[in-house]
This record gives sequence, structure tokens and C-alpha cells, in this order.
Amino acid sequence: MKDIDINDFKISKQIDIKDLPTSYDLDEKEKKIEKKLRKVSEDLAEIQNAMYAHGKYAVLFCIQGMDTAGKDSLIREVFKEFNVRGIVAHSFKTPTDLELKHDYLWRHIKALPARGKFGIFNRTHYENVLVTRVHPQYLMSENMPDITSVEDVDNAFWEKRFNEINNFEKHIADNGTIIFKFFLNISKEEQKSRLLRRLNKPNKNWKFSPDDLDEREHWDSYQTCYEDAINKTSKPKAPWYNIPADDKPTARYIVAKILYDTLKEYKDIREPELAPELKANIDTYKAQLENE
Repeated sequence: MKDIDINDFKISKQIDIKDLPTSYDLDEKEKKIEKKLRKVSEDLAEIQNAMYAHGKYAVLFCIQGMDTAGKDSLIREVFKEFNVRGIVAHSFKTPTDLELKHDYLWRHIKALPARGKFGIFNRTHYENVLVTRVHPQYLMSENMPDITSVEDVDNAFWEKRFNEINNFEKHIADNGTIIFKFFLNISKEEQKSRLLRRLNKPNKNWKFSPDDLDEREHWDSYQTCYEDAINKTSKPKAPWYNIPADDKPTARYIVAKILYDTLKEYKDIREPELAPELKANIDTYKAQLENE
């Protein structure tokens, strides 16, 4: 199977979204890719166990993409080998009444992972510069000062939000959170195919909503907003990765490999050593148990 370089997927310069690939050939059959993914997932779980015991770093895993991009299944497959005590997932939907009484970052801040844990944001704080930018009327429910109509939402408003998001991510990165941001980049044709599959397979019908078709009508607007958000917020300590997502097993493997190849470079992530007095008496403790 082709060996991948994670830097081929990292966004480290200004991008034009139409130039980003939605497919990637690993030069291997699906079963082999899935087998490799299981191995990388097991290796990641070992790192997570050490992280949990170490308690110095947290990982924030952010995943964004258009409807049907495969976010849920990717999370399931990449993290299936993890101990549940070391991972917490949040899927951010329409803000609740309580959440709307706070600033837009509040619900994301209070969901951040503690040191030693992986936190998964399935849809993220970027919904606040994506969905609300395509549908600015949604902002009216936030009841913000100085925003009384859609006409008040200008470019300066969005630049302010990008700055706030960058400052938020810099703050948590500076305090021990390792940030990964993945854009599952699916083609419009593949989305059509997956929506049709939901309609054609009775056991998949429940996943379909007419809203999916309404949002599809805004495809170009979403692409523009994703491009702007990625260009303005891909930073060294909080990089975006473009993940070609037309093939789900390939996308899952690439994401897992990026996580593993990055985290294994943190040489200080390791289980804490036993206190000298405990270490010196290990044989005594073993004998005590064996002689019960």
C-alpha cells in the first residue's frame, strides 16, 4: 500500500478549494486498507492510554464536511479500539435556548476535553462561520448587541469571528490541547450518489431528510465559506487537513495515520513511573498475592 506523507494533506498555505482533491488512491484493495486502519487504531489507543495516565495533554479532534461526507462512520472506525474512559464525543446541532443565552463559543468551550482525554467535535465551532454565513438569518436568534438585522452582518463581522476562533484555539493549544481539524472533502457527484443510496435502501431511509436537498442547493456557497474559513484559520498549532472523502475507507485511514504520525512525535507522552518505594517492593507485592 502506498505510504502517505501527512504534509500532503495539511493546509499550510492559501488554497483554492476547487483544487483540493476529493479522491486519493492508496493503491490497495479495500480489505487491506481496513486491516491497516485497525492496526493504526490500535496504535493510537496505546498512545491514548499513555496520555490518560500522563495527564499533560488533551487532544481536540474536529471534523467538518458536507452532508453524507462520512463523519459519523469515520469517528466510529478510527476510534473503535479506544478505551471509552479516555474519549468523549460531542455532536453540535442547532443551539438550544440555554446555549443561545451565551456567546457562540460557550457550548464548545464547556465541551473541551480534560488533559489526558481525546475530545471529538462532530461538527464544530466552525458551524458558526459556515451554516450561519450561508444562512445569516440564523444569527438573529443569537440576540447579539449591534446586530438587529441581516444587513448588519458584514465582512467585518466575519473577520471578527475568525479572529475570535483563532484566539480561542491558540489559547487552548498553548495550554496543552493538541488540535486536529479535518475537512472531509466530498465531491458533489459523490454526495448525490450517497443521498440516492439513502433513498434506495429501506434500511437507510431514516438517514434522509428533505433538508439535505435544500442544503445541496447551497453547495457553491458552502464551498466558498469552507475555503475562506480554512484559509483564515489553518495555523501551525491548529492546522486544517484536507481529507479526500469520496472513498470512505481511504478517508478513515488517512485521518488515523495523520493522528498517529503526529502524536508519536510527542516523546514526553508516556506512562508515569512508579514511586521508588513502590517499584522497590514489586516483588514483595507479587509474592503476597501469589501466597494467598
